[in-house]
Amino acid sequence: MNLRSDWQRLLDDQLGMVSAAQLRKHGHTARATAHRIESGDWLQVLYGVISVTNGPLTRPMMAHAALVYGGGTSILSHDTAAEYWGMHRASDGPVHITVPYGRSAVDQGPTFRPETRRPTAAAHAAVHPGVVVHRSRAIQHTRIDAGLPMTSSADTVIDLATSAPTAREGTIAFVGAASSGKVSLAAIRLRLEQRRPWRYRKAIEDTLDLLTGGVQSALEHRYVLDVEAAHGLPSGTRQGRVVVDERVLFEDVDYSAHGVPLIIRLDGARYHSASSVKFRDRRRDNAAEMAGRPRLVYGWEEVTRTPCEVYEEVRSVLVREGWSDSSYPCPSCSPVRISA
Repeated sequence: MNLRSDWQRLLDDQLGMVSAAQLRKHGHTARATAHRIESGDWLQVLYGVISVTNGPLTRPMMAHAALVYGGGTSILSHDTAAEYWGMHRASDGPVHITVPYGRSAVDQGPTFRPETRRPTAAAHAAVHPGVVVHRSRAIQHTRIDAGLPMTSSADTVIDLATSAPTAREGTIAFVGAASSGKVSLAAIRLRLEQRRPWRYRKAIEDTLDLLTGGVQSALEHRYVLDVEAAHGLPSGTRQGRVVVDERVLFEDVDYSAHGVPLIIRLDGARYHSASSVKFRDRRRDNAAEMAGRPRLVYGWEEVTRTPCEVYEEVRSVLVREGWSDSSYPCPSCSPVRISA
């Protein structure tokens, strides 16, 4: 009776995902397990991981299967932890786990159902999207229990940045995760002090300073990165206060500190459906016009796809309003520079 209850508890805890070693421990021989899989009662999910049901796996079941594959000290991390923390949208991609150094687990590709005596709908042919295995010497310091073992929210942000192919892509991933609202900048800064990034350290720390200084979104960060920094434009004031109709509002970028009253508005949405937001923006526009302040408005498409064109426009207005030009074209700019 105790053995049966232990078995059921194991299935409940792991959503029906069990290892070959766990099956043997609970009396299922290798031959009996192979028979259950061949007959279609059970399902081979990953190398050494079996599902004791035959139906399609949910995303949580896939996560449990990856953890079983990685071993008892493995944790969800990187993109998968970001999903659970709400930093990324739910994905149908591979499950990311982190294991301690020395563990033999390696990446696993997607798995598919074999031909069995129990036919399956074509839509359910895919079993598992695969596993990406990361290794860490600090796993005991980054692990928390949030229903499933995974990296803390702050450690997840850092992992996403350090695992990117380049520092630039790492800082973009860092901003996207850090600005999700799921983790405080103070918590990230503390973890950076306690656990220094293994690469891109300066780029990550500089990016955190930008976020602390007022950059609030991935769009604002891309403007800093691809428009200002890439072309030597002055660094504008972020989230500068402006009073409109006795209400305090904020401008995304303000170049007044450089002697030019230019305002840059960065609109992360294609349009605003809320009437209150539309009214606020109209009043803010009118207030800027009445104060004689030039303003330019850009969205995600312009800043990320044509940053050099955005640069030329911003530069043109800055120079027109009296700024002494010290900017320069980036390697992606057209060789024929637009004159001021």
